[in-house]
Amino acid sequence: MVNESSSKILTSTNMNPRVRKAEYAVRGELAIKSEKLKADLAHGVSLPFKRIVPCNIGNPQILDQKPITFFRQVTSLVEYPDLLKDENAEITSKLYPSDAIARAKLLTKNVGSVGAYSHSQGIPHIRENVAKFIAERDGYPADPSMIYLTQGASAGVQLTLQMIVEHSNVGIMIPIPQYPLYTATLAILDAKPVPYYLDESKGWGLTVEELQRSYDEAAKNGVETRALVIINPGNPTGQCLTEENMREIIEFSKKNRVVLLADEVYQTNIYQPDQRPFHSFKEVLKSMGPSYEGFELISFHSISKGMVGECGRRGGYFELEGMDKSIIEQIYKVSSIGLCPNVQGQIMVDLMVNPPKKGEPSYAQYQKEYDDIYQSLIKRAKKLENTFNSLEGCTCNPADGAMYLFPQIRLSKNAIAAAKEAGKTPDEFYSMAMLEATGVCVVAGSGFGQVDGTAHFRSTFLPQPELFDDFCGLIKKFHEDFMNKYRD
Repeated sequence: MVNESSSKILTSTNMNPRVRKAEYAVRGELAIKSEKLKADLAHGVSLPFKRIVPCNIGNPQILDQKPITFFRQVTSLVEYPDLLKDENAEITSKLYPSDAIARAKLLTKNVGSVGAYSHSQGIPHIRENVAKFIAERDGYPADPSMIYLTQGASAGVQLTLQMIVEHSNVGIMIPIPQYPLYTATLAILDAKPVPYYLDESKGWGLTVEELQRSYDEAAKNGVETRALVIINPGNPTGQCLTEENMREIIEFSKKNRVVLLADEVYQTNIYQPDQRPFHSFKEVLKSMGPSYEGFELISFHSISKGMVGECGRRGGYFELEGMDKSIIEQIYKVSSIGLCPNVQGQIMVDLMVNPPKKGEPSYAQYQKEYDDIYQSLIKRAKKLENTFNSLEGCTCNPADGAMYLFPQIRLSKNAIAAAKEAGKTPDEFYSMAMLEATGVCVVAGSGFGQVDGTAHFRSTFLPQPELFDDFCGLIKKFHEDFMNKYRD
C-alpha cells in the first residue's frame, strides 16, 4: 500500500522549516487536548468534570464576559444601516438610545459600507479619534498619519518585526517569561531572540543591568540587536513598570541604538492604580525633553483586552514615533499589500478610544458595565493569587495588571521523573494532569520561557464570578491529589 503522504508534493519535510520551527504554546498541545475533551463532554462521555474552563488564553467573552452594550448597539446599526433610514426611525428609536444612533450615523458617513475595503492604513476618521485618545491620555499631541489600524495588535507586531529583521543575525530583545507571539514570529522570520530575564523574586521586576547583560552577551556572539520588546503591563507575569524604570529603559535603548517596541495592550487592566499606575512609553519619552527628539518608538494597543474584550473582532493599532521617512513608506507599502484591516475591528477601535461621555444617554450604563467588569477582575485576581499561594510548594506574585497569574510550582523528584518518562517538561506534565482531572486548561511555563530548573504555569483569572469558588476549589483539590500521588 502506498503511503499517502509520500505522494504529496508538499509535506512537513519539505515545507518552510522556519514555520515548522515556530511554536505557540497558548494554542498548543494542552489547548488541542481541551478541545477534544470538550467534544467528548458534548457527546456524553463521562469525565471527572462537567465543563472545560479555558484559562489558557486572554479571551474574556469565551468565559461569558458581557460585551459593552453601547459598543454592540453601534456596531449592529453600522452593520445594518437600513435601521438608520428615516422611515425606520420610530422603530429604531425604541430599540436604541439616541447617542448610539447618532454615533452609528457618524460612522456610516465616515466609513461607508462595512463590506468595502477601507484605506490601507485604516479609516482616517478613526485614526483621528485614536490620535485624540493618545493626546488626552499622554498630554502630548499625536499625529493620525503615524497611526496604523491593524488586525489586532498581533498583526502590528508581526508587520513591524518584518521591517526590522534584515537578516538571520538580527536580534530582538524579548522578556523571559514572554508572550510566545514574539518567539514564534522571530522563528518564522529566522531572527535571533535575545532573552532578558524578569526577576521573580522582585515582583517580576526589570533592571537595566539585566538588559545590558543580555545585549552585551548577544554582541559577543555576533548578534546585531536591533530592537527591544517591552510588554507593559506584563504577559504572562502581570507586572506594571514604574515611570522611573521606563525612563531607564528609554535611556538604555538610546545608548545601545535599539528601537523600542512597547506592547501596551493591557493598559486599562491596572489593579493597583495608586501604587502602580500605567504610563505609556510615549508619555514618558515626551517628558524627557528635546534631547530624545527622534527616538524610535513603536507602541501597540488592542480591543481584545481591557474591559472591551472583543478578541474575535481583531482590532488594534500601532503608533510610530521618530521613525525614518523611508521606513514609514515601507510600512505603508506592506499594509497596502494586505489591503486593509477588517472594518468592524476598526469600528470597535473607534468605540474603545471614544466611548460615551458624561451627560450622554448611554454614559451611565457604559460606566456601570465598565466598572463592574473592572472591579470583578480585581477581586478574581486576588482570589486566585491567594488560592495559588495556599497550595503546597507554590508561590505566586500579585498581578499589578493584565489578565494572568504566573505561579511557580515546586514538584517532587517523583513527579519530575514521571514527566521525563512521559516525554514532557515537569510543568507540561503538571498542566496536562490538571486538565485531565479538572477541565481547567492553563499553559505550561515552558511555553513562555523561564529560569532553568523552575516550573510555572499561566492562568487567566477570567472564569465567571459565579463559578470562581468552584474553579478555585477544583485547582486546590487537584494540586493536593497530585502532590500526594508523586510525593518522594
